[in-house]
Amino acid sequence: MGMRVAVVGAGIMGLSTAWALARRGHQVSVYDQYAVPNPLGSSVDQHRLIRHAYGAEAGYTAMVDQAYQAWDRLWADLGETLYVPTGTLCVGSIEDTGWLHDSAATLAERGRAVRWLSGPDLAAEFPLIASDGVREAFHLDSGGVLLAGRIIELMAHHLPGRGVTIHPHMAVEDVDPERGTLRLADRSTVEADAVVIAAGPWVRRLAPSVAARVTPSRQVLTYLTIPDALRDAWARHPMVLDIDPDCGFYLVPPVAGTGMKIGDHRFTLTGDPDQDRDAELEEAERIWAFGRARLAEPERYSIASAATCFYTCEKDERFVVEPVGKRAWVMTGFSGHGFKFGAVLGEAMAAALENPGLGPTLTSWAAGASPDGEADLLDKTLFDRSSLESP
Repeated sequence: MGMRVAVVGAGIMGLSTAWALARRGHQVSVYDQYAVPNPLGSSVDQHRLIRHAYGAEAGYTAMVDQAYQAWDRLWADLGETLYVPTGTLCVGSIEDTGWLHDSAATLAERGRAVRWLSGPDLAAEFPLIASDGVREAFHLDSGGVLLAGRIIELMAHHLPGRGVTIHPHMAVEDVDPERGTLRLADRSTVEADAVVIAAGPWVRRLAPSVAARVTPSRQVLTYLTIPDALRDAWARHPMVLDIDPDCGFYLVPPVAGTGMKIGDHRFTLTGDPDQDRDAELEEAERIWAFGRARLAEPERYSIASAATCFYTCEKDERFVVEPVGKRAWVMTGFSGHGFKFGAVLGEAMAAALENPGLGPTLTSWAAGASPDGEADLLDKTLFDRSSLESP
């Protein structure tokens, strides 16, 4: 007989965990304080990127391969692939291009070669990007766009058919991690064999033991108006990662009818996820300033809209996936780079709930451990394909 598992939070981590548990025959209930999809959640924007370039982070580089495999299993269950391959274009316009070279070396160890581009090569092959000031660049065939909002919407529609009960507008006031109980806003109590807290930027009030280690961070995303003559070219363009720590940015191409988005990876480490939600024009203009310096003919573009998204940041950007009591786990600290790993982390969480002996390995792996040693055990044991087949 399966476990009764209560999942708090219906973002990508919560829904992926519910999906993986349901595939293994467990009874799952998901609780979210808002609608599902949650318009204030960190998982519901138009898109998120998945890419192998990760600097010297060998653990997360290796995890991307596992992530792709997990997404394929999810697409098979959902009956639709909500991923568009684009390739990855990384540019460096600063003296220190160590991140580019670290990425290339780490990728080479995984058997993935990058293609280095000179300034003239960049201008010839990717004329939508301004090559002036680019010190070094490389292109990688892998990488693409996950259609985040559509993924959450389709999962929320699919999971009830797999026996998962989703409770929108049902706030959880308190979690007892020792007893495995939830106290809801309506004063009722939920009892479970296990609880998974995946509450995004609201996690600290439900898992106080990790509160000092993660910080909500209000980030601004800016969408651009694209000239009609360039829309098709941009829709075929690779994602762009500019690694400059002072003025760098990322660009998501307008695939599958989405908008073209730019953002940065400088954390504000401020904000209240229940209140500070409106993006101001000057905030959008600040993000656009980073993109304007890197796009050819920037005068042809303008700001279309802007939105906020709350990250939950760990100081070293390492995921926190660990037990917080005898019957509860927390999934947090995804620091703006966790969505790409949602499906595989959900599978890992489900497997560890079944086999508590895997817990320490899961925690280490989620924090970006080297792909050697314990992580090899995780790959061989945690993702046993026979236990992950759809019933």
